[in-house]
Amino acid sequence: QAESWLHEQAQKEGWSKAVRLEGRRTKEGLIGHLIEDRAAVMVEVNCETDFVARNEKFHSLVRDVAFATMAHHRSGTGSRSAYIKSLLSTDDLSKLTVPGGASLADRLALAVGRLGENIALRRAVVLGVPAEWNIGSYVHGALPGQTDVAMGRYGALVVFQSGRGEAETLGRKLGQHIVGEAPLSLGNMDDLSCGDTETRLLPQSFLADPSKTVAQYLSEQGARVLDFVRFQRGEGGRDTEE
Repeated sequence: QAESWLHEQAQKEGWSKAVRLEGRRTKEGLIGHLIEDRAAVMVEVNCETDFVARNEKFHSLVRDVAFATMAHHRSGTGSRSAYIKSLLSTDDLSKLTVPGGASLADRLALAVGRLGENIALRRAVVLGVPAEWNIGSYVHGALPGQTDVAMGRYGALVVFQSGRGEAETLGRKLGQHIVGEAPLSLGNMDDLSCGDTETRLLPQSFLADPSKTVAQYLSEQGARVLDFVRFQRGEGGRDTEE
């Protein structure tokens, strides 16, 4: 009972502090990845300073957001034989719950109270694929020691059908390319490249083998990319200070 009371008090203090800090710039933070059985989530949680982003209490919040988002996906009624892509906003994430029934909004308030900074549940994406598809992932600047939820400053998820090569290796190479080259759209396999200004994935020079385009490399592997998502920490976030 004493532990429960202390938790409630800390949460109340967190909500009070969250109201005072709301609106302050949150450009730091982490991208988190969680992949489980033909499903993947990528989340972004922002804070004010890199100092807090390195704190284990902040890492715990990122894990809570990732697992709550995955649980939300698992509780859905969508067909596991179809491709599912779902984007979650700040408001959507605040309504999710973690194991035990607490809302992410309450977990956020608790983290704000403990860490003393404005923290924002920025966004999340959920991907679910049928058995014949694969999900590749890559996190740049990954924190060491994170085994269940990978965390870093940049992240990518890529949905693809593998060919002759190893799916995990191909997925990682594609994820690295998407993080590094920041394509904005998929393009077509027969698109001609516009050179260094190319923003379509398939006509870009492949980061792992610049002598080929991504499309040429995939064609040689008998593989095909179907979709991708790229998150960069702080992009499009709140940029005001009080």
